Amino acid sequence: MSQFYSLLVQTADNAAEQQPTWMMLLTTVLPIVLMVVIFYFLLIRPEKKRSKKMKEMLDNLQVADEVVTSGGIIGRVLSVKEDTVLIETGSDRTRLRVLRTAIIENRTVHDEVK
Repeated sequence: MSQFYSLLVQTADNAAEQQPTWMMLLTTVLPIVLMVVIFYFLLIRPEKKRSKKMKEMLDNLQVADEVVTSGGIIGRVLSVKEDTVLIETGSDRTRLRVLRTAIIENRTVHDEVK
C-alpha cells in the first residue's frame, strides 16, 4: 500500500511540474502566433488584394482608356502591346510610349461583365 501511495504522490508531483511547462510554452508561443496573425491581416492580405487589383487593371487596358502614369502624365491609350503602352496626351497630340507597369490608374469606367 505504501508503494502505491508513493507512486501516486510521485505521479502527482510530475503532473504539477509539467503544468507550468505547458503554461510557459503557451505564454511564449501565443504572443508570437498573435503577432503573425495580426501582421497577416494588417499588412500581407491587403497588399495581395491591392496587387491583384492592379494586375487585373493592367490586363484589362483597352484602346481609348484614359490612364495616369506614375509620373503623373494623363493620356489616352492608343495601342497596347505586350509590355508597353502608347498614350496620347493633351490637345497637341503628343505621343508617349510607356511601360505597362508605369500605369497606376485607369480612369475610364467599363461595364463589368459577370
